[in-house]
Parts: sequence; structure tokens; C-alpha cells
Amino acid sequence: MGAALLASWPWDNLGFYKYVLYGPLVGKAVASRAWEAASPDRWILVLLLLFGLRALTYQLWSSFSNMLFATRRRRVVRHGVDFHQIDKEWDWDNFLILHVLMAATAVYAFPSLRHLPLWPDDARGLAVAVLVHAAATEPLAYLAHRAFHHGASGRLYARYHALHHSTPVPQPFTAGLATPLEHMALGALMALPLAAACAAGSGSVALAFAYVLGFDFLRAMGHCNVEVVPSSLFRAVPVLRYLIYTPTYHAIHHTKKEANFCLFMPLFDLLGGTIDQQSWDMHKKMSAGVDEVPDFVFLAHVVDVMQSLHVPFVLRTFASTPFSVQLFLLPMWPFAFLVMLAMWVWSKTFVISCYNLRGRLHQIWAVPRYGFQYFLPFAKDGINKQIELAILRADKMGVKVLSLAALNKNEALNGGGTLFVNKHPDLRVRVVHGNTLTAAVILNEIPKGTTEVFLTGATSKLGRAIALYLCKKRVRVMMMTLSTERFQKIQKEAPAEFQQYLVQVTKYRAAQHCRTWIVGKWLSPREQRWAPPGTHFHQFVVPPIIGFRRDCTYGKLAAMRLPKDVQGLGACEYSLERGVVHACHAGGVVHFLEGYTHHEVGAIDVHRIDVVWEAALKHGLRPA
Repeated sequence: MGAALLASWPWDNLGFYKYVLYGPLVGKAVASRAWEAASPDRWILVLLLLFGLRALTYQLWSSFSNMLFATRRRRVVRHGVDFHQIDKEWDWDNFLILHVLMAATAVYAFPSLRHLPLWPDDARGLAVAVLVHAAATEPLAYLAHRAFHHGASGRLYARYHALHHSTPVPQPFTAGLATPLEHMALGALMALPLAAACAAGSGSVALAFAYVLGFDFLRAMGHCNVEVVPSSLFRAVPVLRYLIYTPTYHAIHHTKKEANFCLFMPLFDLLGGTIDQQSWDMHKKMSAGVDEVPDFVFLAHVVDVMQSLHVPFVLRTFASTPFSVQLFLLPMWPFAFLVMLAMWVWSKTFVISCYNLRGRLHQIWAVPRYGFQYFLPFAKDGINKQIELAILRADKMGVKVLSLAALNKNEALNGGGTLFVNKHPDLRVRVVHGNTLTAAVILNEIPKGTTEVFLTGATSKLGRAIALYLCKKRVRVMMMTLSTERFQKIQKEAPAEFQQYLVQVTKYRAAQHCRTWIVGKWLSPREQRWAPPGTHFHQFVVPPIIGFRRDCTYGKLAAMRLPKDVQGLGACEYSLERGVVHACHAGGVVHFLEGYTHHEVGAIDVHRIDVVWEAALKHGLRPA
């Protein structure tokens, strides 16, 4: 059987180039200088502005919906938005293209619409529009919605409306996830009040903007999955519950599908006998807020101003892809910079993402500090204070494991987390730096049969663990360090029979014949030139080194792919692929899944590297 008529968008295969469909309108606006008051095609500019504001309305509601630090207690459906849903809703704005084409056609069919006044003379047009909306648009939308669910023995639902219900978590962009037939019907219903106002001689551009943007505002609000209407309002004025729906009310329709069909006014569900009886009790509960305690928290930090834009509450689609600097980010940089300054002053840890693993809630929190701030001497105490407050907050909430991201566990900053554990010996939350698994990932990347490696950052926490592990495998480790004292201290930790495999070097030229470099310290182009052709650079340096050598290969930071049963994950961790997290993040996950009761802070226990690696594989994590 072929596809149903008007069940798919004719420009589905165009991808980003679908916006060329705006081309004729934009071209005509430019050709006729539509921005001039005397231009006969000024209406085109007004139309394009309206549809730009419509898109912005949905984007702003999406940003609000994904501000978990502000909305997590009042989320109706508690699941995270995953990559599958984001991809399905990627082209959510198809209906805006359809509606602008419908509007342009209407203007050409009725030339008088081109000459509508900018402002109305009185409020009569608004009154007519509101009356027609309540008397015609609302009941017709209610009947059409019920028909799409039950019409023709369910065939309408299967062919058309099932798409709208195919995503588990209502989002503002879900409002756009529907078939062309549904959006054509919706566009016609939206036009009724405006047509009535124009027929009454009270139409205006301002009325069109107010009604259409108000319509979109309510649709986006209903799909936002965050309860924003206080229950006290309905207690004070009970009749209002039948005049305006709420995100909870509409979310019930998305989860149960057999109730709450109204457009914006539950009055028609009351008249039609389709109100879910739990709607008001659930609304009261969601309005008050529901506490949720994550079992695991990964305490991240911002890398730089550009990367700060790589979060779901800025652009959800961008955050769902590996981070890279894009041209469209440049105009947003000044605003992001101001936000950085505000965050520096405000200094509150915030939730940026969450997902579920084995039925347990995992959250990603962020310390409002940027990468460069970690290297400012005067900022050290302030950063540690923020990390400490996050740990104490997690402990008070009942979080079981808190894992520290790269710079949050810097040895010079807090001794790899030792500072907090020593200061608060009664912590119930387990503090984890995750570096045991990081070391395991790096070590398991080294090809079997390797007999010699060159190690920079050799006396760091990770460098020490890697050197001690490899020497026991009879691999010669050239440890690049100028500190003989620190080298000897590490060498003495190795069993006597393996100490000969640890060799101190002070010049990069010593590695000019070694093709396996493990990089824990930044390498300049001049330093990289000493590597022989064919060298592979394994690395644990933050930020990663830049690959200047075309005749060499460069590994990425140690990372692991989360198990296949992870749910609700919809954001990429920095530049990593979907479903892949840094090894220190994965190390915290393993710590939680295994139920370890010890803190993993300070120096790495070399004897636990293989233990943690096997545990990670057992739980379905895989090297990336």
C-alpha cells in the first residue's frame, strides 16, 4: 500500500535546503525594496517577520523546557529527551514553511489583505477574533482532534496522527511534529478568527501578530512538559480550569491518548465527556514540584565561551551533535560572554542534562567555571568552594556517587578530590575522579607487543599509574621529566625486578625512534617533530594536542561508549560522538554500578586498573 495522501512533506529530501522555499518571497521583497514605506510588497516583509517570530517563540519555549536547573522539579514526564526523539523532531518547523506559503497564497487571492492598517482603530477586531476562536476554532479543533484519533476505525490515527504521538516526551518542537494534512487543517482553523475580523472591517497587522503569536505561545506552552500554571490560580478562580489548559493537562493526552483532546480550552472536553479525572490532582502535584534524587552525578565544567553554547537549553539540535565551532555561533558569542561573567558572579552549580541507566537517574551538573579560570591563581579557592558545595549538596540529597570532570579534579587544585574527602570524612556520597578507568582505556589502546613507549606528563597522577602498569608488563617507559626526585619516587614504587624498565629522559629527541607516544602534557609543533613517521599519539592532556603531523596519527581523549540500554540521553559530551562519554565519567558510572563503597581520590591504585576495566566491560561499556 502506498503512502497516504498528505502524510509526508514534499520537501523531506531537501534537508537544510528546504529553506530555499522561502526564496521567492525573499527575492521579491528585495527586488521591490519591501522595507520602504511606499513599497507595494511591504506585506511580504511583514509576513516573513511574523514567521521568524513564530519560530523564535517555539525556540524560546524549548530553551526554557530544557533548563533542567530551573524546571526539573516541575517536569510532567520525567524521562529525558533522547537522540531518537531529537532526530525525529529535527524538521519540526516544516509547518512554518507550509503556513507561510498558505498565507502568501491567501494574500494573492485577496489583494485587499495587502492594505490592512498596521494598528486597529479600536478593540473590536480583537473581540471578534476571541469570540470566533472560542465559538468556532476551539470546537472544530476538538472535533478534528477526536476524528484523527478515532475516525474511520483508527485509520486516520495510523496514517496521520500517530506521528505526533510517536515521541515519548512532549516538547515545544513536538507541536510541529505532524503531517501536512494536520497542519493544513490547523492553519485553516487559525485563519477563521482573523478572516472574521477582516470581514467585520476590523482587521489589522497588529491583530494578526497578536493572535498568531498567542496561538503559538499556547501550543508551545502546552507541549513544554513543565508545569507553569500555578494551581493556586485554579483554586482562586475555579472556572479558569475550563478556559485554559496546562502543560500537565496536555501531557496526559500524550501519555493516555484517550482523553484531554481540547485545543486550549478544557471546556470542550467537559462537554464531550473526555476529561481525564486525574487532570486536576496531577496538575496540583506538578505545580507544587516533585523532588527527584539522582543516584549518580557527573560534575562537569565549561571549556570555553563557544563550548558553553553546546547545551540543550541553547540549541537542542546542536547539543545533540559532537561540538565543533560553527559560523552561526559567532553572533551569539557576545551574549555568551556576558552570561559567563554573570555565572562567575552568581556561581551556582546547575543541572544541564540527565539520563537513565538500569532504571536509575544519572545527572550531569556543571560548575559555572570556564577552562581558563582554572589556571588563574586567585581563582583556585573559589573553584574549590563551588566543587565542595556541589559535593555537599549531592550528599544532602542522597546521591550515591559524584564523579569529577577533568579540571575539577586537577592535582594542583584539590589533589584529585582528596581535599574534599579529608575535609568531610563523614560524606555518604562517594567522590570519584574516575582516572582508574581512564588509565585502563589508555593502556588497552596500546597495541599488543609494544616494547617501548614515550610518556609525557610522566609524574602526573595518570602518568605515574601508566608507567607503573607498563613496567610490570616489561615495556620500557621513557618518562619525560626534569625532576629526578619525582622520577625516582615513582621508580621506587615499582617492584625491584621491574624498575629497570622505567627510564628518565629530559629531551624530546630521546624519543626520535619511538612510535608510541603517550601524551599527558601539551606538545608544541616543535616538540612533535621529534616523533618518527608513523607515530601514534595517545593522549590524556586537557585540552587535547593539535595534530600538526600528517605522517602521524592522533588519538582522542580516553572515552567509553555507554551501555545500549541507556535511556533519555540527548546531548553529546563535548566533541565526543553520541552515547560516548569521557573515561572519567564512565569511571564514575562503573563505581556506581559496582556499588563500590570507597572514595576514588588522589593517587591511582595501579592494582585496580584491570579490575575496573573488567567491571566496565561486564556492565556493557565499550571503548570508543
